[in-house]
Amino acid sequence: MADLDIQAVRSKFPALREDQVFLDNAGGSQTLGVVIETIRDYLIKSNVQFGGGYKASQASSSRYNDGVEAGAKFLNARKDEIAYGASTTQLLRNLSFAFAFEEGDEIVVSAIDHEANIAPWKDLASRLKLVVKWWEPSYATPTNPKLEPEDLKPLLSPRTRLVTCTHASNVLGTVHNVKAIAAAVHAVPDALLCVDGVAYAPHRPVDVKDLGVDFYVLSWYKIFGPHVAMLYGSRKAQEQMQSLGHFFNPHDTLEQKISLGSGYYELVAAIPPIVAYTGGPSSAEWTAVATQESLLQTKLLAYLNAHKDIAVYGEPRADGHLRLPVVSFRVAGWDSRELVETLERTTPYGFRWGAFYSNTLVRDFLGLGADGVVRVSMAHYNTVEEIEGFIEAIDKVISK
Repeated sequence: MADLDIQAVRSKFPALREDQVFLDNAGGSQTLGVVIETIRDYLIKSNVQFGGGYKASQASSSRYNDGVEAGAKFLNARKDEIAYGASTTQLLRNLSFAFAFEEGDEIVVSAIDHEANIAPWKDLASRLKLVVKWWEPSYATPTNPKLEPEDLKPLLSPRTRLVTCTHASNVLGTVHNVKAIAAAVHAVPDALLCVDGVAYAPHRPVDVKDLGVDFYVLSWYKIFGPHVAMLYGSRKAQEQMQSLGHFFNPHDTLEQKISLGSGYYELVAAIPPIVAYTGGPSSAEWTAVATQESLLQTKLLAYLNAHKDIAVYGEPRADGHLRLPVVSFRVAGWDSRELVETLERTTPYGFRWGAFYSNTLVRDFLGLGADGVVRVSMAHYNTVEEIEGFIEAIDKVISK
């Protein structure tokens, strides 16, 4: 995939043979055919409890273990630093119950994240009588709020125990400088950084060691795979966790601490072919992905920015270092829901409207109502022709 043969790429995704154009990839990507076959094969040949001595159980154990190793490889992590779960929402909620901070300790919470990375920390603060400090974004423009390390630093103190933020906004597509944020957080001894990487990980390589994060969460169903999520927690950060598992079980790994029971076997077993497709953080495959996605968002943003009746939210430039191909906007005179549903009735383009669980961002910082934004979210398997067709379709509707 180093030079991205787009037709070869698309041939790997069975859903792309249908007549739907998928522009809702931030809500869930299409699935690699080999992933679908791997799940099927697991359920036929090894759908038993692992850990036994008989053949099928040994196969189940081996395939699950391969899935954990692949997940670790994807992030440049160790196996004992990886845990799978039903969703990022569930994993972050579990993680919040694993901390035993002291009354009066402080946590700094991003005010513009997906609710999955806000609600558990508010609840943790309420339970343990912690102080919550809200990290609010700088305003490069009123439509482009962004988390900056310089705005974080005044919120830190010797009592800071945890800072949470997103790597990239699932609404704005804006990329935050997580490496610089981690450096600021770790200036406070024992302070931890928890990053929501759900919107970022499908588009760019993630090296958790290079970033210096303590926790990093992602969803595989947005990275060409099945509905299962994954959390990274560094060995050092795990020293500040208590186990949620049964008292008689080992508590040595992140999975043993927070995964709570057995599950997701066939889904975890399907992770290796995804990582074989994308490569790890140092893989050249990611360069081809970024190049293709740059073509797509450059085309769309050029149209949106040039239209006098359209307001783009997030970074207006198509620079892949500053934003991902998750593009949100509003059209003057149109309700976002009405516009999306009008196009969906008459075209093959699938995209969305709303706040996308980032309600505080959309309501309080962007100042928008219940219909939120129109979001077009692209993936590397989308084509320039699809984006050109979408532009033609939306222009026809809003020009009437």
